[in-house]
Amino acid sequence: MVAKVWFVSSEAGRSGESVQAKVLRLLDEAGFKAIIPENGLVAVKTHFGEEGCDSFVSPLYIRQVISKVKEAGGIPFLTDSNTLYRGMRYNAVSHLALAIRHGFGSEVTGAPILIADGLRSQNEMIVGISGVHLQETRIAAGIAEADALVVVSHLKGHAVAGFGGAIKNLAMGCASAEGKREQHRAMPAIVREEECVGCGGCVSACQEGAISFEGFSRVDPYRCIGCGICIENCPENAIYFDYERDAAPLSEYLAEYALGAASLFPGKVLYLNFLLRITPDCDCAPFSDRPIVPDIGILASTDPVAIDSASLDLVDGQQGFAGTRLAKHHAPGEEKFSGVWPKLSIRAQIRHGERIGLGKSEYELIRI
Repeated sequence: MVAKVWFVSSEAGRSGESVQAKVLRLLDEAGFKAIIPENGLVAVKTHFGEEGCDSFVSPLYIRQVISKVKEAGGIPFLTDSNTLYRGMRYNAVSHLALAIRHGFGSEVTGAPILIADGLRSQNEMIVGISGVHLQETRIAAGIAEADALVVVSHLKGHAVAGFGGAIKNLAMGCASAEGKREQHRAMPAIVREEECVGCGGCVSACQEGAISFEGFSRVDPYRCIGCGICIENCPENAIYFDYERDAAPLSEYLAEYALGAASLFPGKVLYLNFLLRITPDCDCAPFSDRPIVPDIGILASTDPVAIDSASLDLVDGQQGFAGTRLAKHHAPGEEKFSGVWPKLSIRAQIRHGERIGLGKSEYELIRI
């Protein structure tokens, strides 16, 4: 059987219905109550946005999700895990402060915030899987110990994965720091030895201590987190990512980590993808660029592969905006995110997710 994906358009139309009201109606149509256990602790996983970013899912929409969890008899909490790179979300203290600054405090959303992997991202649970690359994953304990999970994702582009939706939110978003590091090992920075002049700029720029100098710079792939700071600080352009070799394997690691997180909630997880303000970059960027296509709507499903597949199909069906980072593929039917990130295999995480049993790429779109 194909997976079901429910969809509501963002267009107000004749009804004049707000997006907040559409969220409530979408949850009802998608059978939201069935995944919420009575008096169960329900993790509402979202992304609070990096400092400087403002394209994340609005806390006003999150509030509607929280209200539906309460209505169904669950006890909701809002959550995310700390980042691997060093920024405002690197530890739980500054992460929580940023979440509140971005409007996610309980006075707005109606639920407390829990940073799921603890103060310094050491609170994790080892979850076994039968993957192609991995046999275990490291999932943030505050998510792993919940009774049900609602994954709220902003659909947008991504410089390494091509796009971010439900699968990436499950994978990187639910992993501890060590779990994130394990996924990023699939795509380490590489030094062209013959072009390195030994200036040392990359060594001092790397906050992870992943680069040493022995006549030329060397990158330790086990410490590299793929942040690209060394590339930005190399005046000779001697450091690079091998997208053709490594981008697809990283997407496969994402799918396998998503499998680890999803396997903890059989029959107790729902995914929401917001196709609003669809930007070229992840919400981890300290800025928000112009959208590449018009706002589309919101999707819901119990299948993370199906909802991401449907999301990409809806994005690709749009007329792309001129004057944005969408360099090509503007016509309806053309793959939009490859028009921004041409070196990436955009649907690699979907293909691998289906291969390992995370979900199905075929879906029935139910318009409400």
